[in-house]
Amino acid sequence: MPDDLRDPKPVKIRCDACPVMCFIADGKSGACDRYANHAGELVRLDPLTVIQSGAKAVAFLDQGDNAQDWDGDVIQGGRDFVTAVGAGTTYPDYKPAPFIVSQEVEGVDMITVVTEGIFSYCGVKVKIDTDRHIGDERAVVRVEGEAIGHVMTSEYGSKMLSLGGVEHLTGGSKKEGRVTCDALLRLCNREPVEVTIDGGVTMVVEAGKAPIINGVPEKLMRVGCGSATIGMFAKQWHGHVDEVVVVDDHITGVLTEHEAGKGLDMTPSGIRVNGRRSTPGRYFQVADPGTGWGGTDVEDPLTILRDADPKRAWPGLRLLMISTTGEQWAYFTLDDDLIPQPAEITPELLVVADRIAENCEPSLCSVLFMGGAGGSLRAGVTENPVRLTRSVKESLTHVSCGGAEAYVWPGGGITVMVDVMDMPTNSFGYVPTPALVAPIEFTLRREDYGTLGGHMEHIQPVRDVVTDDVRRVAQQLLQPDPNARENYGWSKDKT
Repeated sequence: MPDDLRDPKPVKIRCDACPVMCFIADGKSGACDRYANHAGELVRLDPLTVIQSGAKAVAFLDQGDNAQDWDGDVIQGGRDFVTAVGAGTTYPDYKPAPFIVSQEVEGVDMITVVTEGIFSYCGVKVKIDTDRHIGDERAVVRVEGEAIGHVMTSEYGSKMLSLGGVEHLTGGSKKEGRVTCDALLRLCNREPVEVTIDGGVTMVVEAGKAPIINGVPEKLMRVGCGSATIGMFAKQWHGHVDEVVVVDDHITGVLTEHEAGKGLDMTPSGIRVNGRRSTPGRYFQVADPGTGWGGTDVEDPLTILRDADPKRAWPGLRLLMISTTGEQWAYFTLDDDLIPQPAEITPELLVVADRIAENCEPSLCSVLFMGGAGGSLRAGVTENPVRLTRSVKESLTHVSCGGAEAYVWPGGGITVMVDVMDMPTNSFGYVPTPALVAPIEFTLRREDYGTLGGHMEHIQPVRDVVTDDVRRVAQQLLQPDPNARENYGWSKDKT
């Protein structure tokens, strides 16, 4: 057969949306699954997402189960807001942002610059509501055996993790970078990730869900430390018990020694606990950290007690020991030798135990994405990037991520932090350099945009952007290129 009659070989096109620069065959997607070759045209697979206040997040490609209701007033609500979810990037950096949208809001011409940033300098801060000891501060957090972060300083009733960052994404082995990027992507897209902590626990973390620690789902965040619990419930225990010990890894409380007990004229009981006495009724280090009572390694609460003071204690003394969530409690009376013996708890004390649990908030994992919007991303907004930074610092430019309120850290640069639960579903992507791809929007008045040297010639009215023709691609026609990830050391599985 003559060559001119043979079927032409499918032409690959080169994607310039990130530094990987994939060659993509017709009907295939690149290594990131975000861009594809559709009949020789480079297209963005994820839909551009527009938020309508009080309505559904509108996408120009049917997302099925990925669509979600959006409530609340988002950035001067009562109008459509074009997010950067599905917008595309500015790579190789000199290009204007994919969408620079104008819209009149209460008589003011506003500009929203919409782009997806490629973040190598990024990570997540994870807040885990639990008293359980998950690992020592600075302990390494691992996924698939690779270090992806570390345990941070605990906060009140919560453990904190710092995951990701450029040292893990690009500063270690290729596998470390790949595993870190994959874990960050799943966490930011509200998917579960199992982590192990050196010298600590194995834990499943998922934004908006309770942590699962060593296979056991957590239920409650503590009501307060042992001392605070004494202060809150002392009056409700008064008259129904002679002594209460609230077991806590940080501050264990002893009712009759505590100022709350003194204020109620309670008789000192002579019950003595291990640990280092701080102020009256407050003890540190009563036991080692662990996954037992109050975040200690205690399974039998009597192990934290010393012998009772025979000069003060008396036979028949009623003793309640309870944790800071009310989930664990034990009731005792002292025998003739002043040794605690198990006894049947009274209904009045059960009511208070239940009330402690009622006052505990549900245990949740919170995931906050944190990234630095660097020079390349800012160049998509203005030809003079430092002016955007100054505009943000001067509160002339409002920064959001997927329409969600973003906190901008003080100091140099534009370092943003945002709760992924406030963002539309599947807001994040990745490129196998490796780096995360996250939406970011800059909103300001038209005159301020002109002052900072914005790309004025690329402004589009919102009516020209919010149409059914924007990046309309049938996903089922496009398949991932099986070689794309392999070529760049990325797993073939989308995990």
